[in-house]
Amino acid sequence: MTKGIFRRFPGTSTRTFILYPLIVVAWEWLLNGGRLNVEPWFLPLLAWGYLQYRLVGKYRIRLGGGGPGMDTPPERLVTTGPFAYCRNPMYLGHIIFLLGLTLSLGSMLAAIITAASVVWFQFRVRRDEKRLAERFGQSYVDYAARVGRWVPGLP
Repeated sequence: MTKGIFRRFPGTSTRTFILYPLIVVAWEWLLNGGRLNVEPWFLPLLAWGYLQYRLVGKYRIRLGGGGPGMDTPPERLVTTGPFAYCRNPMYLGHIIFLLGLTLSLGSMLAAIITAASVVWFQFRVRRDEKRLAERFGQSYVDYAARVGRWVPGLP
């Protein structure tokens, strides 16, 4: 049932990198009488998050096969490169981007979207990790024991 509902909405990357920014910018523009208050120091987080998502995704597909998401899961477990430090560097890219959106616009709406996305990604990661453990067995369990889910260096 839930899958059917979410299939009506754009994919995760489309929501994070296109839909949410458009909604937040429009909201802030309307809220501030036709102008945006931008804090330029935080704009690099937007680029970092997006590039991390894109480049790590290409890396994972090149080494692991499969598709960009778990709809077409990887054929091989990737534990090198960014995956040696964080089990979910692509999802982390989404979160970094949304944090950049929140901070660069000082937007409460963006903060709410970011917080909701963090919770949603946590649920999604748990589901993905279960599928990866089923697919790769003990090698994934060992990998998960030594590499943190989100923050490098933390279990």
